[in-house]
Order: sequence, then C-alpha cells, then structure tokens
Amino acid sequence: MKLAYRAYDKTGREVTDVIDAPTVFEATDTLHRQDLFVAEIASADDAPSEGASPVRAPRSRAKRLKHLAMFTRQLYVLVQSGTPLAQALRALERQARDEGWRGVIEDVRTRLEKGASLSDAMRAHPTCFDSVYRSMIAAGESSGKLPTMLDRLAALAHKRLHIRSAIAGAMVYPCLLVTIATGALTVLLLFIIPRFAELFESLDVPLPPTTAALIGLSDVLRGYWWAFGGGVLAAIAAGTLYLRTPSGRRARDTFVLRVPQIGRIVQSFATARIIRLLGILLDSHLPALEALELTRDATVNVHYRELMIRAEDAVARGDPISSAFGTTSLISPAVYEATRSGERSGQVGPLLLNLADFLDEENDVVLRALTSIIEPAILVLMGLVVGFVAVSMFMPLFDVTAMSGGGAR
Repeated sequence: MKLAYRAYDKTGREVTDVIDAPTVFEATDTLHRQDLFVAEIASADDAPSEGASPVRAPRSRAKRLKHLAMFTRQLYVLVQSGTPLAQALRALERQARDEGWRGVIEDVRTRLEKGASLSDAMRAHPTCFDSVYRSMIAAGESSGKLPTMLDRLAALAHKRLHIRSAIAGAMVYPCLLVTIATGALTVLLLFIIPRFAELFESLDVPLPPTTAALIGLSDVLRGYWWAFGGGVLAAIAAGTLYLRTPSGRRARDTFVLRVPQIGRIVQSFATARIIRLLGILLDSHLPALEALELTRDATVNVHYRELMIRAEDAVARGDPISSAFGTTSLISPAVYEATRSGERSGQVGPLLLNLADFLDEENDVVLRALTSIIEPAILVLMGLVVGFVAVSMFMPLFDVTAMSGGGAR
C-alpha cells in the first residue's frame, strides 16, 4: 500500500514523499530508522482524484469535532433503528446546516452508493474522520456490529467535546481579565501618563523614582511604538515557526509538562485521553498492536507518542502493555496497576475505560478549583498594577500640595 507522508529530518527540514509499506506502523518504523520524524501519514489514495471537485471541510478543529459528535450520534440512532446506511446519510446530509460539512456527508454517501464501504468512503476526508474513527468503523463493518461502534465513537467524540468546552470555558474569564488589564495599562501609558508628565513639567516638581520610571516608559512606547509592535509581531511569527519544527514541538511539550500545577493537569488530561482511547479500541477487539498504533497516531504530545512507541515495541516483543507504563513518570502508578490487573484478568479494556471516567471527573474538579484560584489572583494583580500607577502619578501632586500648604503658613 502506498502511503503519503510529511516528516522532518534532524535539521528540521520538511520532507514530503510517498512510501510503499504493508501498514502505517511499518512505514512509520521505516521512516524512523531513516532519522525522520513523521508528522502526518495517510494512504496516498486519500488525495482527491484529478477532475474531482474538492470538498471544503470546516477549517476549525473545534467546529469539525462538534459536527462529528452530532453526526455520529445521529447516524447511530438511524442505523440502530434499521434505516439503510445510504438513506441515513442522505437524511443527515439534508439537515446539515454547515455547507462544508454537508459536502463531506454528500461525498461519503456518493462513494458508498458507488460500492465503497463506509470506512473507505470516509478515507477521502482524513481531517474529518481520523484513522481511529475509520478503523473502528471498519471493525464494526467486518464484525457486523456497526451500531455498537457508532455508539462508542459518539461517546468518545462527546467526551472530547466536553473536555474541550470545559477547558475553553475555564480560560475565557481569565483571558478576558488579562486582556482588559493589558488594555487599561496601555491606555494609561500612552494617553494618561503623558498628561501628568506635562503637568509635572509645568509645576517643576521633583519626581519620585517610580513616577520618573513610568513617564520614561511612556515616552519610549510613544516614541518607538512601531518598533515595539514590530518586535512583538516578529516574536510571535518566529515562535510560531519554531513550534512547527520537531525541536520546537518537543520544547513546548516538555515545558507544559514541567510547569508547576499546570503540568500535572496536562499530564492527567493526556493520560485520561490515551487510556480512554486505548480502552475503547481494546474493548472493540482490535489487536493490541493496532490499538497502540492508532492511539499513538491520535496522541499530540511528543513524550506520550514516544511512550506509545515503546509500548508498541514491547507488545511486538511479546511483553504486556503495562511493561512500558511501569517505567515512566508520564503514567501514574494507578494506571499502571490497573493495566497490569486488566491484562491478568483479560479485562484491560473495561478497566481502562472505568479509570478514564474517574480521571475525567477528577480533572473537572481540579480545573474548576484552579480557575477559582486564578480569577481572584488576576484581579488582585490588576488592582496592584493600577494602584501602583495611580499612587506613582499622584505622589508629586501630594508633594506640591504639602509644599503649598507649608508656604501659606
């Protein structure tokens, strides 16, 4: 099978090519031995054929996930009720409001009506239906349990959507506070403090060090705003380009795991996602090696991807999955013990799913607690900054008033 891939070499140079390999796992392993870090790999047949009209899927990842969760749940209900698959897709196509998503469903239905299986029809849209989704659909089709697989996929998509919404909702208010504080400080430095500076110059009063520092900072920003703005934009552009390189992604993933408190939350969320996906795949009777490969492809953090690669190597040698989980600090001892116990009893899938539910509940509590701490901390910081600026600006006026009162006596 021909697989198109995008990878990076040791120097960070992007490499795009096609490799011929029996499976994605073997292709990735071959490229890894060639010192290439694989960023994306998919069947070369996924590309649209010449002359075919391209289907524009929704660009936003959050919007695609929302559409996918609703689509999977509705498709499960229709298929479970005995509706033929093509007819169910036609019904979902008619009620889709997003034009891009409607085009995706229409293309999948058209391919299905031409004789392709549902998983093969979805293969043409890897940005909407990832490898995990397609593999579980294929497993459901081959085993005759497509409704069961759709139910599990719908639950997985809704769980991902819930976690994303919880994180986004928890960060909205702190980000709003930071934006307001930054805007207020900018207005003070660019418009308010210069007026005070003119007043102090006309009064010819000595300025405290803090007042002089604020006036100096205001003068620099007013005189060189273009350099400051250009520097910020250049730093953002350079940072974005760096984070797209293998070394940049590794530095980012290492940093977020080492930040106090935040690192533990990120680690807990990543662990819950991995064991939930692995549990669903194993409970769907996929081979352990294929389940690990699909979990690795769905993992974003570099360190967790390397952990899944080590787990794949262990399973390929005949060792249990838990042997890789027991030698790393990325996986908690509770997850390791649950995996090992599940392997002994032959119930590793259900055990991992139960543990993932527990971790998700714990993560929700921790996230709400952290948000309740961050919000007042930001408010206190805003008050301190505004208070510092106000006191620094009014101190010379107090001195002038004191001197005027002393002169009058």
